Amino acid sequence: MSTSPISPIDFVTRNFDYLVVGGGTAGLAVAARLSEDPSLTVGVLEAGLEAPKEDSINTPDRALQTLGTKYDWQFETVPQAGLGGRTLAWPRGKVLGGTSALNLMTWNRGNKEDYDAWEKLGNKGWGWNGLQPFFRKSETFHLPDAESQTSNRQYFNTQDFGTGGPVHVSYSKSYSRIQKICYDSLANLGIPENKTHNAGSNVGVWTNLMSVNPENNTRSYASSAYYVPNSHRQNLFVLTEALAQEIIMSQESVGWTATGIRFTHGGNSFTVSASREIILSAGSVQSPQLLELSGIGDPQVLKDAGIEVKVTNPNVGENLQDHLMTISVYEVDPSVQKAEGRPPETPYCYLPILAVVSQDVFEQLTSKVKALEKSSPEKSEILRSRFDRTTSLGQFEYIFKPEPSRSEEYVNILQILQYPFSRGSIHVQKQPESERVNKEQSTIADNPRIDPGYYSGPHGEIDLEVMTECMQFSDRLCRSTPLSDVVYSRIAPPPSVDKGHDLRDWVIQNTTTDWHPIGTCGMGGRGVHSGVVDDRLRVYGVARLRVIDASIMPLQISAHLQATVYAIAEKGAHMIRQDNLERRI
Repeated sequence: MSTSPISPIDFVTRNFDYLVVGGGTAGLAVAARLSEDPSLTVGVLEAGLEAPKEDSINTPDRALQTLGTKYDWQFETVPQAGLGGRTLAWPRGKVLGGTSALNLMTWNRGNKEDYDAWEKLGNKGWGWNGLQPFFRKSETFHLPDAESQTSNRQYFNTQDFGTGGPVHVSYSKSYSRIQKICYDSLANLGIPENKTHNAGSNVGVWTNLMSVNPENNTRSYASSAYYVPNSHRQNLFVLTEALAQEIIMSQESVGWTATGIRFTHGGNSFTVSASREIILSAGSVQSPQLLELSGIGDPQVLKDAGIEVKVTNPNVGENLQDHLMTISVYEVDPSVQKAEGRPPETPYCYLPILAVVSQDVFEQLTSKVKALEKSSPEKSEILRSRFDRTTSLGQFEYIFKPEPSRSEEYVNILQILQYPFSRGSIHVQKQPESERVNKEQSTIADNPRIDPGYYSGPHGEIDLEVMTECMQFSDRLCRSTPLSDVVYSRIAPPPSVDKGHDLRDWVIQNTTTDWHPIGTCGMGGRGVHSGVVDDRLRVYGVARLRVIDASIMPLQISAHLQATVYAIAEKGAHMIRQDNLERRI
């Protein structure tokens, strides 16, 4: 297609083979790969705008300035009992490129065991070995110069990275003294240096990569990486500002079949069809929402929302998992954070819990984990195995960042729980019975009910105890040289908050999200009772319908999500093309 916008009238007259709902991180990658075949026609519906020249998106040092703007869905959770009744903002990208246009551009992979756990649940081909080709396919790794490799500890094995993928991946060109100081202080605590952190184990300390094109110092995200270079294709059509309302399905003798999408654009309603498949890539919040709006889900949830039940699956919108985060703030010598160019990068550190807490505390936590109710035996066993003393996984992530609101005099130490026990849900809003008769059908523009269940119930209590115990590692680090030479004092938690109930209460009142929701359309390799999609990402009970985005991840990983989401999209597109080829034979 040309780069000029397409009208909704022109869009719906196209004879699409595939329709992708959501032009975000996964959706644009899927569309780009499918449209490589000139015999296929691919359409994409995106609710947000296209913003190729938006500086707040393209410029790395302006990251997070898009939050709360027109490029953000501006979701928020329901009040969380485990957080003292607080609600949390849940930013999600409402722009061509999705959340890859809003995030902090961190580029890393989880542990080998994270992905192997997906395969253990019955999802064939989704282990570490099965995903590796697709991690590499998505990226182009830019080799830093020899001097930077040495001075900034940029360790890597080129065989672990892709060299011809759409997303540009690079090390920062800007480092302050705090990089070396934090790195050395972690080493002095006995934390190992990890020189192959993208090869299946992230445990230890290392210098992180970013999804930044070093040639022009711009964000490399789904729109600039997958769409713009392919926007000239005559078989690829993207309609922005299009709000999906419902998956159109026909009932046949063998069950339901997805045939199209009903959407609104400029206040008008349209329908568009696809001859092969509908692909949901609306993300962990809106993919389950759209399934429910279409009559696919828990019958009681649908009934309470006034929606006709077509396909029963109580797993839709359940299994929500997120990374929980607390932030300690320290006053430091401001000279150690000065750097040229974009914001200076600092080391990342992933640690097993046993490296952070005492043996006694670890044993206490382990006994509580073993006593938890086994609601899902296979998943519960995997979670419990991560508390085995012989396991070496990055259960906590520590990131060192300048405090943005207080310039260079303060540093944040972010502590992020990687394998939460807390489970939540995302569902369409319950509709009062008195309003169900006359109220129009909800749309994807109506915010769903987001309840992550942070620190709730016995499972959430484990997360709270772990977070509280591991908060104290930041103080240990700041007492280690050479960081102790430049840290003046702790600002948050306040010095009066030390251990016990005071620290626990502080954690409750200050825990936030790292914005990594997954699982709400989880892969279930054992059939419809175990998930929402099968291991080829096909929705149980509906023909010609798939979900391809972070929502299909059945268990959380120890990593930031975007590299994995691109790999999921690459693998999902590959599966579709495989299935298409088999149909031809």
